[in-house]
Amino acid sequence: MNASPDAAPARSTTRLGRLLAAWLILWPSVRLGTWLSLIGALYWMTAVQFDAGRPDFYYLADAFLHGRTWLQHPVATLDSIVIGGHAYVPFAPMPAIVLMPLVALLGTAAAAHLQPVTNAALGVAALWLTWRLSARLGVEDHRQRAWLVILMGLSTPLWWVVQRGGVWHQGQLVATVLTVLAVNEAFGRRRAGVLGILAGLSFLARPTLIAAVPYWVWRSGVTAARATGRAIARTSALVSTGAAAGVLVALGYNAVRFGQPLESGYGLAVLPAFLEAQRRQSLFSLTHVPMNVDYWLLHLPRLNADFPWLRGDGFGLSAFIASPGLLSALRVRLDRDALALALTAALVMVPNLFYYGGGWYQFAFRYALDAYPFVIALCALAVARRGLSWRWRAVITFGVLVNLSGVYWGYLAIGS
Repeated sequence: MNASPDAAPARSTTRLGRLLAAWLILWPSVRLGTWLSLIGALYWMTAVQFDAGRPDFYYLADAFLHGRTWLQHPVATLDSIVIGGHAYVPFAPMPAIVLMPLVALLGTAAAAHLQPVTNAALGVAALWLTWRLSARLGVEDHRQRAWLVILMGLSTPLWWVVQRGGVWHQGQLVATVLTVLAVNEAFGRRRAGVLGILAGLSFLARPTLIAAVPYWVWRSGVTAARATGRAIARTSALVSTGAAAGVLVALGYNAVRFGQPLESGYGLAVLPAFLEAQRRQSLFSLTHVPMNVDYWLLHLPRLNADFPWLRGDGFGLSAFIASPGLLSALRVRLDRDALALALTAALVMVPNLFYYGGGWYQFAFRYALDAYPFVIALCALAVARRGLSWRWRAVITFGVLVNLSGVYWGYLAIGS
Protein backbone atom coordinates (compact mmCIF):
# COMPACT_ATOMS: atom_id res chain seq x y z
CA MET A 1 0.00 0.00 0.00
CA ASN A 2 1.38 3.44 -0.94
CA ALA A 3 1.71 6.09 1.77
CA SER A 4 -0.62 9.05 1.66
CA PRO A 5 0.93 12.08 -0.07
CA ASP A 6 0.13 14.11 3.04
CA ALA A 7 2.11 11.77 5.33
CA ALA A 8 5.56 13.25 4.65
CA PRO A 9 4.55 16.87 5.37
CA ALA A 10 2.76 15.68 8.49
CA ARG A 11 5.85 13.86 9.70
CA SER A 12 7.99 16.94 8.96
CA THR A 13 5.59 19.15 10.87
CA THR A 14 5.64 16.75 13.82
CA ARG A 15 9.43 16.61 13.77
CA LEU A 16 9.65 20.42 13.61
CA GLY A 17 7.24 20.68 16.52
CA ARG A 18 9.34 18.33 18.59
CA LEU A 19 12.50 20.30 17.80
CA LEU A 20 10.73 23.54 18.74
CA ALA A 21 9.48 22.02 22.00
CA ALA A 22 12.96 20.74 22.81
CA TRP A 23 14.41 24.17 22.08
CA LEU A 24 11.87 25.86 24.36
CA ILE A 25 12.75 23.41 27.12
CA LEU A 26 16.48 23.91 26.64
CA TRP A 27 16.33 27.68 26.11
CA PRO A 28 16.64 28.60 29.83
CA SER A 29 19.71 26.38 30.13
CA VAL A 30 21.16 27.92 26.97
CA ARG A 31 20.67 31.41 28.40
CA LEU A 32 22.18 30.40 31.72
CA GLY A 33 25.14 28.79 29.98
CA THR A 34 25.64 31.96 27.95
CA TRP A 35 25.57 34.17 31.04
CA LEU A 36 27.97 31.96 32.97
CA SER A 37 30.28 31.60 29.96
CA LEU A 38 30.49 35.38 29.58
CA ILE A 39 31.23 35.93 33.27
CA GLY A 40 33.68 33.03 33.25
CA ALA A 41 35.47 34.55 30.26
CA LEU A 42 35.60 37.89 32.08
CA TYR A 43 37.00 36.17 35.17
CA TRP A 44 39.65 34.42 33.12
CA MET A 45 40.65 37.55 31.16
CA THR A 46 41.13 39.57 34.33
CA ALA A 47 42.96 36.74 36.12
CA VAL A 48 45.23 35.46 33.35
CA GLN A 49 47.08 38.79 33.08
CA PHE A 50 47.91 38.82 36.79
CA ASP A 51 50.41 36.47 38.42
CA ALA A 52 50.04 36.35 42.20
CA GLY A 53 53.27 34.38 42.37
CA ARG A 54 51.94 32.25 45.20
CA PRO A 55 50.96 28.75 44.01
CA ASP A 56 51.47 27.38 47.54
CA PHE A 57 48.39 25.17 47.47
CA TYR A 58 49.54 23.40 44.30
CA TYR A 59 52.81 22.47 45.98
CA LEU A 60 50.93 21.49 49.13
CA ALA A 61 48.68 19.25 47.00
CA ASP A 62 51.82 17.60 45.64
CA ALA A 63 53.09 17.17 49.20
CA PHE A 64 49.83 15.48 50.22
CA LEU A 65 50.11 13.15 47.24
CA HIS A 66 53.58 12.15 48.51
CA GLY A 67 52.49 11.72 52.12
CA ARG A 68 53.97 14.98 53.40
CA THR A 69 52.46 18.01 55.15
CA TRP A 70 55.38 20.27 54.28
CA LEU A 71 56.92 21.73 51.13
CA GLN A 72 60.44 20.89 50.13
CA HIS A 73 61.16 24.57 49.50
CA PRO A 74 59.27 27.71 50.63
CA VAL A 75 57.41 29.43 47.81
CA ALA A 76 58.04 32.85 49.38
CA THR A 77 59.19 34.41 52.62
CA LEU A 78 56.01 36.17 53.73
CA ASP A 79 53.03 34.13 54.92
CA SER A 80 55.24 31.06 55.15
CA ILE A 81 56.68 28.99 58.00
CA VAL A 82 60.08 27.28 57.94
CA ILE A 83 60.89 24.85 60.75
CA GLY A 84 63.72 22.34 60.65
CA GLY A 85 64.29 22.86 56.95
CA HIS A 86 60.64 22.19 56.12
CA ALA A 87 58.33 24.87 54.72
CA TYR A 88 54.72 24.89 55.89
CA VAL A 89 51.65 26.63 54.49
CA PRO A 90 49.82 28.35 57.36
CA PHE A 91 46.43 28.46 55.63
CA ALA A 92 43.62 25.91 55.96
CA PRO A 93 44.30 22.91 53.68
CA MET A 94 41.02 22.38 51.80
CA PRO A 95 42.15 24.11 48.55
CA ALA A 96 45.15 21.77 48.35
CA ILE A 97 42.83 18.78 48.82
CA VAL A 98 40.62 20.05 45.98
CA LEU A 99 43.66 20.53 43.74
CA MET A 100 45.15 17.07 44.35
CA PRO A 101 43.51 15.38 41.30
CA LEU A 102 44.62 18.19 38.99
CA VAL A 103 48.19 18.10 40.33
CA ALA A 104 48.27 14.30 40.09
CA LEU A 105 47.11 14.49 36.47
CA LEU A 106 49.21 17.38 35.16
CA GLY A 107 52.08 17.78 37.60
CA THR A 108 52.64 20.68 39.97
CA ALA A 109 54.09 23.26 37.58
CA ALA A 110 51.52 22.68 34.81
CA ALA A 111 48.62 22.72 37.28
CA ALA A 112 49.88 25.94 38.89
CA HIS A 113 50.15 27.53 35.43
CA LEU A 114 46.40 26.92 35.04
CA GLN A 115 45.54 28.78 38.25
CA PRO A 116 43.54 31.51 36.41
CA VAL A 117 41.43 28.80 34.77
CA THR A 118 40.95 26.96 38.07
CA ASN A 119 39.94 30.12 39.90
CA ALA A 120 37.56 31.18 37.14
CA ALA A 121 35.96 27.72 37.22
CA LEU A 122 35.48 27.95 40.98
CA GLY A 123 33.91 31.38 40.60
CA VAL A 124 31.53 30.16 37.89
CA ALA A 125 30.60 27.15 40.04
CA ALA A 126 29.59 29.54 42.83
CA LEU A 127 27.47 31.52 40.38
CA TRP A 128 25.76 28.44 38.94
CA LEU A 129 24.87 27.45 42.49
CA THR A 130 23.60 31.00 43.11
CA TRP A 131 21.28 30.58 40.12
CA ARG A 132 19.97 27.29 41.50
CA LEU A 133 19.55 28.81 44.94
CA SER A 134 17.51 31.74 43.64
CA ALA A 135 15.22 29.29 41.86
CA ARG A 136 14.76 27.26 45.05
CA LEU A 137 13.91 30.42 46.94
CA GLY A 138 11.13 31.25 44.52
CA VAL A 139 12.67 33.61 41.94
CA GLU A 140 10.83 32.41 38.83
CA ASP A 141 11.84 35.15 36.39
CA HIS A 142 15.09 34.10 34.73
CA ARG A 143 16.14 37.68 34.14
CA GLN A 144 15.87 38.46 37.83
CA ARG A 145 17.88 35.34 38.64
CA ALA A 146 20.52 36.60 36.22
CA TRP A 147 20.66 39.92 38.10
CA LEU A 148 21.25 38.04 41.35
CA VAL A 149 24.07 36.12 39.66
CA ILE A 150 25.56 39.42 38.46
CA LEU A 151 25.27 40.84 41.97
CA MET A 152 27.10 37.89 43.48
CA GLY A 153 29.66 37.50 40.71
CA LEU A 154 30.57 41.07 39.78
CA SER A 155 29.59 43.26 42.75
CA THR A 156 31.11 41.38 45.68
CA PRO A 157 34.74 40.51 46.55
CA LEU A 158 34.27 37.27 44.58
CA TRP A 159 35.57 38.97 41.42
CA TRP A 160 38.62 40.33 43.25
CA VAL A 161 39.64 36.99 44.77
CA VAL A 162 39.21 35.25 41.39
CA GLN A 163 41.40 37.85 39.72
CA ARG A 164 44.11 37.92 42.38
CA GLY A 165 44.36 34.19 43.04
CA GLY A 166 47.26 32.98 45.12
CA VAL A 167 47.36 31.30 48.49
CA TRP A 168 45.40 34.09 50.20
CA HIS A 169 42.32 33.84 48.02
CA GLN A 170 41.83 30.25 46.91
CA GLY A 171 40.56 29.26 50.33
CA GLN A 172 37.81 31.85 50.04
CA LEU A 173 36.89 30.61 46.57
CA VAL A 174 36.57 27.02 47.74
CA ALA A 175 34.71 28.08 50.87
CA THR A 176 32.25 30.17 48.84
CA VAL A 177 31.43 27.25 46.55
CA LEU A 178 30.91 24.94 49.53
CA THR A 179 28.76 27.48 51.38
CA VAL A 180 26.46 28.23 48.45
CA LEU A 181 26.20 24.47 47.86
CA ALA A 182 25.21 24.01 51.51
CA VAL A 183 22.57 26.77 51.33
CA ASN A 184 21.15 25.02 48.26
CA GLU A 185 20.97 21.79 50.25
CA ALA A 186 19.44 23.63 53.20
CA PHE A 187 16.58 24.83 50.99
CA GLY A 188 16.44 21.58 49.02
CA ARG A 189 16.53 18.07 50.45
CA ARG A 190 17.99 19.23 53.79
CA ARG A 191 19.94 16.02 54.32
CA ALA A 192 21.65 16.28 57.68
CA GLY A 193 24.57 14.06 56.66
CA VAL A 194 25.27 16.14 53.55
CA LEU A 195 25.05 19.41 55.49
CA GLY A 196 27.39 17.99 58.12
CA ILE A 197 29.98 16.98 55.52
CA LEU A 198 29.76 20.38 53.83
CA ALA A 199 30.13 22.08 57.22
CA GLY A 200 33.30 20.10 57.92
CA LEU A 201 34.76 20.77 54.48
CA SER A 202 33.92 24.48 54.75
CA PHE A 203 35.76 24.64 58.05
CA LEU A 204 38.82 23.15 56.36
CA ALA A 205 38.66 25.98 53.81
CA ARG A 206 37.70 28.90 56.08
CA PRO A 207 37.58 28.16 59.82
CA THR A 208 35.25 31.14 60.37
CA LEU A 209 32.44 29.12 58.78
CA ILE A 210 32.18 26.97 61.90
CA ALA A 211 29.83 29.73 63.05
CA ALA A 212 27.25 28.54 60.47
CA VAL A 213 26.88 25.06 62.00
CA PRO A 214 23.84 26.01 64.15
CA TYR A 215 22.07 27.11 60.99
CA TRP A 216 22.76 23.81 59.22
CA VAL A 217 21.45 21.97 62.29
CA TRP A 218 18.30 24.08 62.31
CA ARG A 219 17.60 23.72 58.60
CA SER A 220 18.29 19.97 58.55
CA GLY A 221 15.36 18.98 60.70
CA VAL A 222 14.35 21.34 63.45
CA THR A 223 12.19 23.34 61.02
CA ALA A 224 9.93 20.35 60.38
CA ALA A 225 6.42 21.11 61.59
CA ARG A 226 6.11 17.85 63.51
CA ALA A 227 9.74 17.14 64.31
CA THR A 228 10.02 14.75 67.24
CA GLY A 229 12.72 15.01 69.86
CA ARG A 230 14.36 11.87 68.48
CA ALA A 231 14.36 13.26 64.92
CA ILE A 232 15.84 16.55 66.08
CA ALA A 233 18.54 14.73 68.05
CA ARG A 234 19.37 12.52 65.06
CA THR A 235 19.70 15.36 62.54
CA SER A 236 21.63 17.49 65.03
CA ALA A 237 24.02 14.61 65.65
CA LEU A 238 24.58 14.03 61.93
CA VAL A 239 25.36 17.68 61.19
CA SER A 240 27.53 18.01 64.29
CA THR A 241 29.41 14.81 63.47
CA GLY A 242 30.28 16.04 59.99
CA ALA A 243 31.41 19.41 61.32
CA ALA A 244 33.38 17.74 64.12
CA ALA A 245 35.13 15.50 61.60
CA GLY A 246 36.42 18.59 59.80
CA VAL A 247 37.62 20.05 63.09
CA LEU A 248 39.36 16.79 64.05
CA VAL A 249 41.12 16.65 60.67
CA ALA A 250 42.36 20.19 61.23
CA LEU A 251 43.55 19.38 64.76
CA GLY A 252 45.36 16.28 63.53
CA TYR A 253 46.91 18.24 60.66
CA ASN A 254 48.20 20.82 63.15
CA ALA A 255 49.55 18.14 65.50
CA VAL A 256 51.48 16.44 62.68
CA ARG A 257 52.98 19.73 61.52
CA PHE A 258 53.70 21.55 64.76
CA GLY A 259 53.21 19.02 67.54
CA GLN A 260 50.27 20.98 68.96
CA PRO A 261 46.67 20.46 67.78
CA LEU A 262 45.71 24.08 68.53
CA GLU A 263 48.65 25.62 66.66
CA SER A 264 47.23 26.42 63.23
CA GLY A 265 50.32 28.20 61.97
CA TYR A 266 48.64 31.60 61.67
CA GLY A 267 50.62 32.74 64.69
CA LEU A 268 53.95 31.51 63.26
CA ALA A 269 53.94 32.86 59.71
CA VAL A 270 56.39 35.57 58.68
CA LEU A 271 54.53 38.85 58.16
CA PRO A 272 55.15 42.45 57.10
CA ALA A 273 56.01 44.68 60.07
CA PHE A 274 52.60 46.41 60.32
CA LEU A 275 50.72 43.09 60.35
CA GLU A 276 53.19 41.64 62.84
CA ALA A 277 52.40 44.56 65.17
CA GLN A 278 48.68 43.78 64.91
CA ARG A 279 49.20 40.06 65.50
CA ARG A 280 51.14 40.76 68.69
CA GLN A 281 47.86 42.08 70.10
CA SER A 282 46.36 38.60 69.53
CA LEU A 283 45.03 36.75 66.49
CA PHE A 284 41.48 37.52 67.62
CA SER A 285 40.85 40.61 69.70
CA LEU A 286 38.25 43.29 70.30
CA THR A 287 40.93 45.82 69.41
CA HIS A 288 40.78 44.70 65.76
CA VAL A 289 37.02 45.29 65.41
CA PRO A 290 37.08 49.06 64.64
CA MET A 291 39.67 48.52 61.90
CA ASN A 292 37.67 45.72 60.27
CA VAL A 293 34.36 47.58 60.53
CA ASP A 294 36.05 50.50 58.79
CA TYR A 295 37.43 48.27 56.00
CA TRP A 296 34.02 46.63 55.54
CA LEU A 297 31.50 49.47 55.88
CA LEU A 298 33.17 52.87 56.18
CA HIS A 299 36.39 52.93 54.14
CA LEU A 300 36.30 55.41 51.26
CA PRO A 301 38.29 55.46 48.02
CA ARG A 302 41.04 57.95 47.35
CA LEU A 303 40.62 60.77 44.85
CA ASN A 304 43.10 60.74 41.98
CA ALA A 305 43.75 63.05 39.07
CA ASP A 306 43.99 60.17 36.60
CA PHE A 307 41.51 57.49 35.52
CA PRO A 308 39.99 55.80 37.43
CA TRP A 309 39.53 58.93 39.50
CA LEU A 310 38.44 56.97 42.56
CA ARG A 311 40.92 54.32 43.64
CA GLY A 312 41.36 51.94 46.53
CA ASP A 313 44.29 51.91 48.92
CA GLY A 314 44.54 48.15 49.47
CA PHE A 315 42.80 48.07 52.84
CA GLY A 316 39.15 47.91 51.87
CA LEU A 317 36.16 49.78 50.53
CA SER A 318 32.75 50.39 52.02
CA ALA A 319 30.24 47.71 51.04
CA PHE A 320 27.74 50.54 50.50
CA ILE A 321 29.91 51.58 47.55
CA ALA A 322 31.27 48.23 46.32
CA SER A 323 28.20 46.04 46.88
CA PRO A 324 25.15 48.31 47.26
CA GLY A 325 22.89 45.74 45.59
CA LEU A 326 23.13 43.61 48.74
CA LEU A 327 20.95 46.20 50.45
CA SER A 328 18.02 44.64 48.57
CA ALA A 329 18.13 42.04 51.36
CA LEU A 330 16.52 44.67 53.61
CA ARG A 331 13.33 44.35 51.54
CA VAL A 332 12.77 40.77 52.69
CA ARG A 333 9.78 39.77 54.77
CA LEU A 334 10.98 39.03 58.30
CA ASP A 335 9.87 35.45 58.72
CA ARG A 336 11.89 32.74 60.45
CA ASP A 337 13.88 31.84 57.32
CA ALA A 338 14.97 35.43 56.80
CA LEU A 339 15.82 35.97 60.46
CA ALA A 340 17.85 32.74 60.58
CA LEU A 341 19.82 33.72 57.46
CA ALA A 342 20.49 37.22 58.80
CA LEU A 343 21.59 35.87 62.17
CA THR A 344 23.90 33.34 60.50
CA ALA A 345 25.50 36.01 58.32
CA ALA A 346 26.11 38.07 61.46
CA LEU A 347 27.58 35.09 63.33
CA VAL A 348 29.95 34.31 60.46
CA MET A 349 31.09 37.94 60.39
CA VAL A 350 31.97 37.96 64.11
CA PRO A 351 35.28 36.03 63.91
CA ASN A 352 36.19 37.95 60.75
CA LEU A 353 35.71 41.27 62.52
CA PHE A 354 37.80 40.13 65.50
CA TYR A 355 40.67 38.84 63.33
CA TYR A 356 43.91 40.81 63.12
CA GLY A 357 44.62 40.55 59.38
CA GLY A 358 42.02 42.92 57.96
CA GLY A 359 42.09 41.12 54.58
CA TRP A 360 44.98 43.16 53.21
CA TYR A 361 45.64 43.39 50.20
CA GLN A 362 42.13 43.99 48.87
CA PHE A 363 39.69 46.28 47.10
CA ALA A 364 36.53 45.63 49.13
CA PHE A 365 36.56 43.75 52.46
CA ARG A 366 37.13 40.24 51.18
CA TYR A 367 36.55 38.51 54.53
CA ALA A 368 32.88 39.47 54.22
CA LEU A 369 32.63 36.99 51.35
CA ASP A 370 32.26 34.27 54.01
CA ALA A 371 28.88 35.74 54.99
CA TYR A 372 27.64 36.92 51.59
CA PRO A 373 26.08 33.59 50.47
CA PHE A 374 23.58 34.01 53.31
CA VAL A 375 22.99 37.64 52.33
CA ILE A 376 22.46 36.63 48.70
CA ALA A 377 19.85 34.14 49.91
CA LEU A 378 18.10 37.04 51.69
CA CYS A 379 18.24 39.05 48.47
CA ALA A 380 16.68 36.13 46.58
CA LEU A 381 13.86 35.86 49.13
CA ALA A 382 13.19 39.58 48.72
CA VAL A 383 13.24 39.38 44.92
CA ALA A 384 10.94 36.34 44.93
CA ARG A 385 8.33 38.32 46.85
CA ARG A 386 8.80 41.89 45.58
CA GLY A 387 10.64 41.60 42.27
CA LEU A 388 13.63 43.63 41.14
CA SER A 389 12.82 47.10 39.83
CA TRP A 390 14.92 49.07 37.38
CA ARG A 391 16.17 51.16 40.31
CA TRP A 392 17.67 48.11 42.00
CA ARG A 393 19.13 46.97 38.69
CA ALA A 394 20.78 50.39 38.41
CA VAL A 395 22.16 49.99 41.94
CA ILE A 396 23.62 46.57 41.04
CA THR A 397 25.09 48.02 37.84
CA PHE A 398 26.75 50.78 39.86
CA GLY A 399 28.36 48.13 42.07
CA VAL A 400 29.59 46.24 39.02
CA LEU A 401 31.24 49.39 37.65
CA VAL A 402 32.89 50.05 41.02
CA ASN A 403 34.32 46.54 41.12
CA LEU A 404 35.44 46.84 37.50
CA SER A 405 37.37 49.96 38.48
CA GLY A 406 38.84 47.91 41.34
CA VAL A 407 40.10 45.28 38.92
CA TYR A 408 41.66 48.01 36.79
CA TRP A 409 43.17 49.71 39.84
CA GLY A 410 44.61 46.37 40.96
CA TYR A 411 46.78 46.21 37.86
CA LEU A 412 47.95 49.80 38.30
CA ALA A 413 48.66 49.41 42.00
CA ILE A 414 50.69 46.21 42.03
CA GLY A 415 51.34 45.45 38.38
CA SER A 416 50.42 42.43 36.35
